[in-house]
Amino acid sequence: MSLDLNKKTGINLSKGSKISLEKDGKHLEEVCVGLNWGAIKRPVFFGLFKETVAVDLDGSVTMYDENKSIVETVYYKKLRSKDGAIIHSGDDRDGDVMGDDGFDNEVIQVKLNQVNPKVQTIVFYLNSYNGQDFADVPYSKIRIFEGSPHKVNSVFATFNLSAEESFKGSISMVMGKLIRSGNNWEFLTIGDAVPAKNIDETIVYVKENYL
Repeated sequence: MSLDLNKKTGINLSKGSKISLEKDGKHLEEVCVGLNWGAIKRPVFFGLFKETVAVDLDGSVTMYDENKSIVETVYYKKLRSKDGAIIHSGDDRDGDVMGDDGFDNEVIQVKLNQVNPKVQTIVFYLNSYNGQDFADVPYSKIRIFEGSPHKVNSVFATFNLSAEESFKGSISMVMGKLIRSGNNWEFLTIGDAVPAKNIDETIVYVKENYL
């Protein structure tokens, strides 16, 4: 079921939730998708202590047209789309090593009214650069807000995903996707670990399974 955005408080989403990107009856022109994740706590010295291990996750987006063809990918080596509609804040290689600080590690800015007209779906995903298992990462979060990578004006929705046993052995995760709906956009939460080993494999897997 679709949910309207709330002006004052962010909606807590679950897997499969969908929100329409409208506010006060108007289509939003610009949103940010913030990605946040925790560092791994690993037992040492016979399990008596724990050490913090930084986690290098890479947040990326790939755009697809209505025929499921790849239009473009924005990621840590390409921080801006050709149409200027999608801007990546840059690579975070550590995660929340000091605990959850409430801030996004990476932010992807989307100017909805500038997105290439050919684009039908924009998919957001995470890849573990060093191959660290998603079952060991304590949390990964996504939130949608108005503002910029440096200033949050209003949080519309959040999606929090804790580590699950089913993630074991997975180093890639599809977080959610923006879907063009006429002149408006909707966001659908996914939160699935997928059997891809890198960005290139994730792009293909998304094309075959999430469009």
